[in-house]
Amino acid sequence: MPPAASTEDSAPERRRATLVALGVVAAASAAALVAGLLSWTPAPTEAARALTGDEAERLAAARVSTYRDVRAGVRVAVGTGAGRTDLIGWVDWSRPLAYLAVGGPGAGQDRGLVQATGTVVVHRPDPTAIVTPAQPPLVPPGDRWRLRSLPADRGLAGALAVLFGLAADRTEAVEPLRAGGGRWLGRDTVGGEQVDVLQAARWPTGWIRGTPTGPAGASPGQPTAGGSDPRWWVDRDARLRRWAGRLAGGVPITVELDRTDRPTLWPVDALGGRSGLPRAPTDEEATRLGRLAARLRTGSGAAVTVAAPLGGTANLRGTGWLSWSADVAYLSVAELDTLGRRTLLRRNRAGFARADVPVGPGTAAPGPPPLPPPTDVGWRLAGRPVDELDVLVDTALRADGPPPPADATVRVRGDRRAGRPVDVFEVRHRGLRVRYWLDRSGFPRRLELRTAGGVWAQLDLAPGPLPAGFAPPRAEPPRPKPPRPASPPGKTAGPGKTAGPGRVT
Repeated sequence: MPPAASTEDSAPERRRATLVALGVVAAASAAALVAGLLSWTPAPTEAARALTGDEAERLAAARVSTYRDVRAGVRVAVGTGAGRTDLIGWVDWSRPLAYLAVGGPGAGQDRGLVQATGTVVVHRPDPTAIVTPAQPPLVPPGDRWRLRSLPADRGLAGALAVLFGLAADRTEAVEPLRAGGGRWLGRDTVGGEQVDVLQAARWPTGWIRGTPTGPAGASPGQPTAGGSDPRWWVDRDARLRRWAGRLAGGVPITVELDRTDRPTLWPVDALGGRSGLPRAPTDEEATRLGRLAARLRTGSGAAVTVAAPLGGTANLRGTGWLSWSADVAYLSVAELDTLGRRTLLRRNRAGFARADVPVGPGTAAPGPPPLPPPTDVGWRLAGRPVDELDVLVDTALRADGPPPPADATVRVRGDRRAGRPVDVFEVRHRGLRVRYWLDRSGFPRRLELRTAGGVWAQLDLAPGPLPAGFAPPRAEPPRPKPPRPASPPGKTAGPGKTAGPGRVT
């Protein structure tokens, strides 16, 4: 007879069984919660009727109460059945910023993590995520975020617009509600609190990329409430607890707010990074900034890595090198969604040059640029920056110039880069916003440029020897600097270029 299994042998099996059971319970609970969100019709306690004066005033003040609460946890269900998308996370209306995990059987390419402001959406796709989403991690992952453009009024874009529109800094007009523009439908309980379920023909007025929420033809000023108008679950303190309505095309959406779940949100790098307490630089910090030019001129140069979300949908990544002594930068840049091609970007004393070169299948994108730089690839020459990537590279090369004006510089926060503590300084001067991440030795580990689209483009620097064939020797006769534009570059360009940290010419 075989010996009985020992307690040590059976313990791992019991633990695995317990974990599996807990996972099943969690998934079932989440599914039940979503189902509850979608079955939002309250049990009738009395016949529907016109709003009383108190109910009209509470409904008119509901969005202001949300704004004053600053932030809240949210659970959103968009659509039904196999087409349903679920969003779980938080919204901070004071910034504004939404941070959500996106899942559900109908999430499709939206599945993953999302951060959004009122005008910008960045997405970290995760096709392998479980169907039922959990809350996103409080500290967001640092990689794989990309700029997204969403179809207005539908799906994720419509849900984000509704979320931002649920808060306002002023009370809405009460008289249309008192005059029959709303109905009381019944009472319900949300989060253990008794609420009134109110219906009115007013839509949250929020925008994603300039498009208002609500179905085609909807007007916040309609005088009467209809059967398809949004429903508002409002408590005795005029605080909104739940909202339900329909997006364009009649897609149902339900939002539930949890005001006890309100952590401080951490924006990803493309949206500016975590908050700090901006202040003027100390004497030591000002001295370090003043010595930046000398620090750069004494080094051999740096390897650079670029992450630049530009325009509405461009997600550029690049690598290369930069030399302050030779006044040369040379990078290979690729768009994440454009396969088989990369762009070589070179900036020297004569100006800017670009060339598009094909790459074979399976080539790592963007990969380092070829050395020496090829001469037969059809370089396109320009004397000044043509877009915000050029502005960012030019700003980095001109960091060895005069220091920024003291009254235009603030220390945003402390941070870490390349395993080192850094101070993040922001310079605002003549329309440019540039951040310098200086380590304790005074070297800029990162430069950031605020783009016209409202995101931050990053150029990371790692000091070290430069490869052979990258830059001309120091003995080369000096050539004139590229002409400095008297006016901003074209439509896609940044607002100017810098001479030293934050110095715009």
